[in-house]
Amino acid sequence: MITTCIILAGGLGTRLQSVVADKPKVMATIGEHPFLYYVFSYLQQQGVRKIVLAVSYQREQVIAYADTWKDLFEIQYSIEEEPLGTGGAIRKAVLGMDDEHVLIINGDTFFPVDLNDLSHKHLHHASTDLTIALKPLTDFNRYGVVHVDEENNITAFSEKEHRAAGTINGGIYALRTACLKEFIFPPKFSFEKDFMETHVNVLFFKGYAYQDYFIDIGIPEDYAIANEILPANF
Repeated sequence: MITTCIILAGGLGTRLQSVVADKPKVMATIGEHPFLYYVFSYLQQQGVRKIVLAVSYQREQVIAYADTWKDLFEIQYSIEEEPLGTGGAIRKAVLGMDDEHVLIINGDTFFPVDLNDLSHKHLHHASTDLTIALKPLTDFNRYGVVHVDEENNITAFSEKEHRAAGTINGGIYALRTACLKEFIFPPKFSFEKDFMETHVNVLFFKGYAYQDYFIDIGIPEDYAIANEILPANF
């Protein structure tokens, strides 16, 4: 089991301003708690011991709340003075770590997959650089598609367009940290575009589908769904 997890917690929540003002996305109120409460509760259930929060926008709110969980986790902060994009945020966090492998979670989605299973699959092949938890969807247009072969090797990423069915990136990863140390990247870059899509034919990426519910709280409709589902499950 990989027991260290990076949480991307620097999002502005631009699309949520109508319902969540002046808060980073991870602090959006769901039921009686900030969204980060449900993320931490899930990670605790999954056996994660160390959390690195990549923070930027209004990070004081995130840090003040996360500090209240320090009895349950070892918590560190990777602070971005200006937003570095998903790739820049992950790389900055990774450069300050000694872990050979880490879990990564997007701070604006909730996809409660079995992290022990994801860790096992990632570590099973010594050559695996990145393993992505995939979510099968039908009739969608908000997300690009991740293509895998019969051995779960990721072969390509497709752009957003309407699709009758496909598997999307669920925003949960297991990463061999050396990947982001071996290549040269600018300070600000996209993990999805500039790392995954650019290196899919250079590095060894795996993708596995999970059937757990998937919520993107960055979208007001899903934010409403989160208020129904998450308090009932945690």
